[in-house]
Amino acid sequence: MDIHGGILAAAILVAIAALFVVRASIRVMQNARKMSFYSLRRMHNANALRLFLFALALFGCSFWLPFFGEPIVYNYFPPSPTASLTPTITLTPTITLTPTITLIPSQTPTPAVSDTPTLTLTPFLPVAIEALFSGPVTPNPEAVFSAIQFSTEFDGLNPIDPKTVFELPVQTMYGGFDYNNTIPGVQWTALWYRDNQLVCYETNPWNGGTGGIGGYTECDDPIGGWQPGTYEVQIFMGYEWKVVGRFIVLGELATPTPTSTPTLTPTP
Repeated sequence: MDIHGGILAAAILVAIAALFVVRASIRVMQNARKMSFYSLRRMHNANALRLFLFALALFGCSFWLPFFGEPIVYNYFPPSPTASLTPTITLTPTITLTPTITLIPSQTPTPAVSDTPTLTLTPFLPVAIEALFSGPVTPNPEAVFSAIQFSTEFDGLNPIDPKTVFELPVQTMYGGFDYNNTIPGVQWTALWYRDNQLVCYETNPWNGGTGGIGGYTECDDPIGGWQPGTYEVQIFMGYEWKVVGRFIVLGELATPTPTSTPTLTPTP
């Protein structure tokens, strides 16, 4: 049993104990009503009240353990890697790499940007972003993320019709991913770059579970608005980067300038 399961079991046992204490308090109060002597009846009523207050404290403890006790335990006892844990997520993205652009015959439009993204060799956290951290920065070294899938729509669990090439206009861009072996409360960060310039970011304590689907980062108002270019999203847990994803935004297609063909007229 891991720490998460142990804390849940402890919370359930404390709640059951609180129920037994409430039952004992009711029995003491019922016995007090049958007594003829006022002093004994008063003493039993006082004992019943103490048992009831103790039961309330146990109920509060059972509520506090899973919501606030687990992050505190992780701070003192970081989880150790377990060889038996096998991620059940699929790390192969189902992204179509073919742009959905309909080309007009007899025209040769030229995209505003190149289809070859510029690679960032070593992702790192800017100092200004680190200054915004409010949670622990020591993640589980076994934490894994799937490849990021990009889409302009998100159904709460997965991006809808994910692609790597988009056309303006764009309102909101979502980057969806699956995750496993994460620790709740550890600071996580998503950085959005356009042509190696930071245009959007988010950094918060991780509020997801230790594993699952439906993780995402979003950007709806990048610096300078959505413009044509190559975008890159970097995801960090603490100071460690976990996954990088890229997509391209295309602008208006260039309209080719028609050229006239001269016609020769014979002269007699």
